[in-house]
Amino acid sequence: MENQTDEYILSLLTSTGNRDKGVSLFVAKYQERIYWHIRRLVISHEDAQDILQETFINAYKYIRTFKKKSCLYTWLYKIATHECLKLINSKKTNTEYLSEMNLLNCFADETLPDREALLVKFQKAIQNLPEKQRIIFLLKYYDELSYKEIAEIVNTNSDNLKSNYYYAVKNIKEYLINE
Repeated sequence: MENQTDEYILSLLTSTGNRDKGVSLFVAKYQERIYWHIRRLVISHEDAQDILQETFINAYKYIRTFKKKSCLYTWLYKIATHECLKLINSKKTNTEYLSEMNLLNCFADETLPDREALLVKFQKAIQNLPEKQRIIFLLKYYDELSYKEIAEIVNTNSDNLKSNYYYAVKNIKEYLINE
């Protein structure tokens, strides 16, 4: 089911008789990939599930506006990233949520083996990055998107993007060395 082409899925989504099948294929092909992108940004499984659902609802609602200038998954990443930022910005004053975003409560166990402790420290370093650097780093490092794809998602030029990625990596290294 995941090997269906975007063109085929889009044709089903925009036809009147096969929309249900198109939605099923669309969600099956991209939900896991988009979920993990969202989860890395908002941390909470519950928030990630809500945003994932909102992402697919918005994609379905606006599928006819998709101009096919980018890949379908790039368009979904853009929608998902926008939804994540809306949630994060709406909760910035909520200290409990912010501590979760900083992983202070999630990864406080100091008895973890060294490898796991290093992974926890790495995640803390990522969460301490400025918002734009964090998004760019996650898209490049975990999702292995090209700079061109990331530029489409975050609406920035390639030079600015590369600069943000460079500083994200530098900040993560400094955090890992100094903490």
